[in-house]
Amino acid sequence: MTQSISKASLPAGFRVSGTTCGIKASGKSDLALFVSDRPASVAGVFTTNRVVGAPVTVSRERVPSGAAMALVINSGNSNACTGQQGLDDARKMTAEVAAAIGCEPEQVLVCSTGIIGVNLPMETISSGIAPAVAALAATDEAFQAAATAMMTTDTFAKQSFVEVKLSSGTVRIAGAAKGAAMIAPNMATMLGVVMTDARLTPEQCDSLLRYGVARTFNCISVDGHMSTSDTVLLFANGAAEVAPQNDSDLEQIRDAIQQTCEKLATDIIRDAEGAAHFITIDVEGFETREAAFKVAKEIADSALVKTAITGNDPNWGRITSAAGYAGISFDTSFLSLIINTTEVFNAGTPVKFDEDLLSNEMSENREVSFRLKLSGGPASGGESVRFWTSDLTQEYVRLNSEYKT
Repeated sequence: MTQSISKASLPAGFRVSGTTCGIKASGKSDLALFVSDRPASVAGVFTTNRVVGAPVTVSRERVPSGAAMALVINSGNSNACTGQQGLDDARKMTAEVAAAIGCEPEQVLVCSTGIIGVNLPMETISSGIAPAVAALAATDEAFQAAATAMMTTDTFAKQSFVEVKLSSGTVRIAGAAKGAAMIAPNMATMLGVVMTDARLTPEQCDSLLRYGVARTFNCISVDGHMSTSDTVLLFANGAAEVAPQNDSDLEQIRDAIQQTCEKLATDIIRDAEGAAHFITIDVEGFETREAAFKVAKEIADSALVKTAITGNDPNWGRITSAAGYAGISFDTSFLSLIINTTEVFNAGTPVKFDEDLLSNEMSENREVSFRLKLSGGPASGGESVRFWTSDLTQEYVRLNSEYKT
């Protein structure tokens, strides 16, 4: 059984910092550092975009591993589409952190986020590494600072904390993420780091992280635009001296990692640029999870669905038609849809409902839910998917038409 803990307590053996080195013209913090006091198992999941940032290339080469010591993240510049210089700069960042904390460069991972196509100001970053190392601490304040230093257009720091009681003791899991736009599955345009003091192998980290990401970070969408820099990393340093003893223990850790990732992923949607609504999409009754996922994704990415919700318009035809072009051969006569708690479509037939009442309900509440269910016929079965998205507002257009870090 997992339980959330109220304060931002780091797992044992981790120290973090968030500082300002001067990348951002605004003067806001822009350098985050996560350090384990002992070699940790690490695994990573990265963007599937063919155009990737240099830090993705460097970090992908170094995971999974059983000897990771640190992660350095800069915000304000994604170090993407920067050629060989970008790769050299990413490796230099890891080497300088390694020298400062006393490990090998290959034991340090790196992430960058921000504007694409601009070389990193390496003198600025290099001058900021020593202060970042000096600021390392295991406090809640340090973790808040690290989560803040990762941000670009985010309006709040995203953190998650879970405590798990296993058969041989208690372990903690904590995570931080950034992201507010350019969000699409496989992966979303975001960065995430998850830390645990449980003792896990690199192979266990890889399996557990992929399970969690598939059900959280890959189930969110703001605008359907996949980033060049997406990275989620899981560190497990064993400082709690507790390892899973059986399948039940491993399942509890798996579920806790998923819970941690879900909090971070949904916070990204809650912080989606310009969004007025947080939309939860449940797609149920399909033969495979893949089929349910495809249907949910089409609904989440539909500009017409998003703008209908912006206008508080319960235009259910846009939702069902998006499901229909997902490439899944289902029979509409078995399809039903509920918006919030109002049934609008049942077994292929429209249901009479009070449109004004439902519209007012949507207007007065930030959260909106869709439940699309297939109850029989081709492609039906017992699989389901939960997906999260936001509406699409004029403010989103304004922010992204004016965006420049």
